[in-house]
Amino acid sequence: QVDRYLYHMRLSDDVLLDVMARFQAEMVKGLGKDTNPTATVKMLPSFVRSLPDGTEKGEFLAVDLGGSQFRAHQVKVFDDGKQSSQLESKFYPSPKEVIQGNGAELFDYIADCLVDFMETKNLKHKKLPLGFTFSFPCKQTKLDKGVLLSWTKHFKVRGVQDTDVVSSLRKALQKHKASFDIDLDVLALVNDTVGTMMTCGYDDPHCEVGVIIGTGTNACYMEEMRHIDLVEGDEGRMCINTEWGAFGDDGALDDLRTEFDRELDLGSLNPGKQLFEKMISGLYLGELVRLILLKMTKEGLLFNGKASTALLTKGKIEMKHVSAMEKYKEGLSNTKEILTELNLFPSEEDCIAVQHVCTIVSFRSANLCAAALAAILTRLRENKKLLRMRTTVGIDGGLYKTHPQYAKRLHKVVRRLVPNCDVRFLLSLSGSGKGAAMVTAVAYRLAAQRNKIDAALAPFLLSLETLREVKNKMRTELEYGLKRETQASATVKMLPTYVCGTPDGTEKGKFLALDLGGTNFRVLLVKIRSGRRRSVQMYNKIFAIPLEIMQGTGEELFDHIVQCIAGFLEYMGIKGARLPLGFTFSFPCRQASIDKGTLVGWTKGFKATDCEGEDVVDMLREAIRRRNEFDLDIVAVVNDTVGTMMTCGYEDPNCEIGLIAGTGSNVCYMEDMKNIEIVEGNEGKMCINTEWGGFGDNGCIDNIRTKYDKEVDEGSLNPGKQRYEKMTSGMYLGEIVRQILIDLTKQGLLFRGQISESLRKRGIFETKFLSQIESDRLALLQVRRILQQLGLDSTCEDSIIVKEVCGAVSKRAAQLCGAGLAAIVEKKREDRGVERLQITVGVDGTLYKLHPHFSRVLQETVKELAPRCDVTFMLSEDGSGKGAALITAVAKRLHNVGQK
Repeated sequence: QVDRYLYHMRLSDDVLLDVMARFQAEMVKGLGKDTNPTATVKMLPSFVRSLPDGTEKGEFLAVDLGGSQFRAHQVKVFDDGKQSSQLESKFYPSPKEVIQGNGAELFDYIADCLVDFMETKNLKHKKLPLGFTFSFPCKQTKLDKGVLLSWTKHFKVRGVQDTDVVSSLRKALQKHKASFDIDLDVLALVNDTVGTMMTCGYDDPHCEVGVIIGTGTNACYMEEMRHIDLVEGDEGRMCINTEWGAFGDDGALDDLRTEFDRELDLGSLNPGKQLFEKMISGLYLGELVRLILLKMTKEGLLFNGKASTALLTKGKIEMKHVSAMEKYKEGLSNTKEILTELNLFPSEEDCIAVQHVCTIVSFRSANLCAAALAAILTRLRENKKLLRMRTTVGIDGGLYKTHPQYAKRLHKVVRRLVPNCDVRFLLSLSGSGKGAAMVTAVAYRLAAQRNKIDAALAPFLLSLETLREVKNKMRTELEYGLKRETQASATVKMLPTYVCGTPDGTEKGKFLALDLGGTNFRVLLVKIRSGRRRSVQMYNKIFAIPLEIMQGTGEELFDHIVQCIAGFLEYMGIKGARLPLGFTFSFPCRQASIDKGTLVGWTKGFKATDCEGEDVVDMLREAIRRRNEFDLDIVAVVNDTVGTMMTCGYEDPNCEIGLIAGTGSNVCYMEDMKNIEIVEGNEGKMCINTEWGGFGDNGCIDNIRTKYDKEVDEGSLNPGKQRYEKMTSGMYLGEIVRQILIDLTKQGLLFRGQISESLRKRGIFETKFLSQIESDRLALLQVRRILQQLGLDSTCEDSIIVKEVCGAVSKRAAQLCGAGLAAIVEKKREDRGVERLQITVGVDGTLYKLHPHFSRVLQETVKELAPRCDVTFMLSEDGSGKGAALITAVAKRLHNVGQK
């Protein structure tokens, strides 16, 4: 009979999966900015961004308002490696006149209780951080600011709704400050559900969900910031207080609500509100049972049709009665005793039927709770893009703790609904008190961490004033490099390239190009056509340069190069032709003519002996002679920066500057001959290879070099040299990041204070990782994956910090590069004597091309520091290959003109 009667309360797994899907849809609605106003599940951001990591320490106070009693707690958290804590609490009644009176009285009462507690514990002289557990729906805009949306659980205090409860508590405490000599700082407003998750999170780092099933019911979990439209920022995670009690307030659960649910709702303090809570929570289960028993009695199915006054009285059957009646081990004795107390005289059949009613009502509660929890767990798993997830749910509440069957039923149903989640249920001890202290402790830790991270990264934040200073110093150094008497001691070498013109479109013919500038070496055949069908066709082959050759003898290096050329000529079938050749040699060279280049010094990891001070064209010719298989006409030795300018100059005659921002960093530009004192003649222009990487080698920018820059410099192949390059080029940025990460880890701010083997390895952090980590499209999960590939086991918080470090280092590099470039365009404008300069910069290099923000920051800096120059940036297509061929072609053309 009972089964037939309560048929609608029995929910199959299919129905529960459907409820799960409905709840998931509500969660998405609650997280969206546009859909949140109409969502029933409010998904309130808690501004709790981090779980405990075990390094929290200190003494905290917590107050807890929300249940049948008001509590004050003192929590001590020890940083003893054992994650131990100590909790002392005192309970105070919640008088009806206070919980249904006015706001000022409520907060004065809380302050009175706190004063009493501090006197009892002898804490009055201490200034302690306070966590405030307030277990009602609040809209938080900060960790310590929350506006009450509505009262629940029999609370109805006037004048509090729509006001900030933290400032009300602060006001009440302020009144007590002078008279009672207490000084408290309210650091965090916490919901009891969040407190439960935090308490369990202190004991189990996998805990990222909190659930309360007691007088009220609610759940919270850690959501990805990128999904929370209501809060600025995309980085990291934040705990979301779902306020799931209101699920169904829009009618979404009407098909599952029975006549008893409707009757209970109509008789409640808040009809039409918190409908899901009214089907689940302990506050209402006893009343549901009473309504069912009353109807069954009226229909003559129980107690011979005689209802006692108690059965007719609202609230007479409570959660504790339901729990006691379901203690099956005790047979029917509890049930009989309770029913007799209610002046009902039950037969054995009555007792069996009543026990069965209790079972069905509490089982439905566990089922519905499991469906909503399964929806949260599924969302967590999908956020992490995992096929299988291991997680812990922190759980608290009287119904869950005291009901003999509830926990077992809930666990079983959850595991059935989400078979791909390995869920551990962890009972929270004092979640709302210790939890509030934990949130406060974490906030305390994060604030201290933030200060330390800010201090580490502060030297990378360059003011506009500092950047102007860098621009002016660069300008001074450029001038030194051009003047005969200062050139020898100048750090920016301003090397003449003897490239005296840019392409005019009449270049034509077949040319060879060699490109040596990194770990790879290329040989190219370039066919240039002029006239209406102007075009450039290229064929190339790439050869690796082994480390032992990069750092062997000069003869071995050039023999290797010639061997590669021989292979290419054979491959292309042009071994017999004596073609003009341009040699891109991307290292500082002092040139005496276009085909003579003396190596000033190796950079970029090269260290071949007997080359510095030698003419590289002669060394190449010697190696060709040694091989004795072919001959080539070496017309020009070219720097890759010049090649970049020439390639863009072929497309845009306005291009007179070349910039490389890649493994290395350099700039060249067309300078008036009259300003180049170290070369004879005053007519026309010549391209100057600035070799600006050496800027600062005289100490002029020491004021902006950080301790990390110094570490990188000291560990490099050429300490004290190329200081500007080491702050701006791809070869070193990853290494700067690594040094900062080591420092932050030593301070205990990253990777749990453990410096892994891989983090100790120089060069592990390649610049490509910076580009990937800083990509806006990349979720933190993918950042964690990149760090895991590097052998760095990071948490979500670690990933945020690493991303921030990468951002600081690359932004500074782009700004410094921009300041240097601004000095050059400003010089060009003044030399031309114009009010506004229109100029194009040809750019190449992986840092500029692949990094998500470098090019934008560089361009913004140039605009800011050289406002009277309209600079167009043009990406170069293969400056070192095509550019070398074009320089060779231009040199041939100018040579022919000269001969004529």
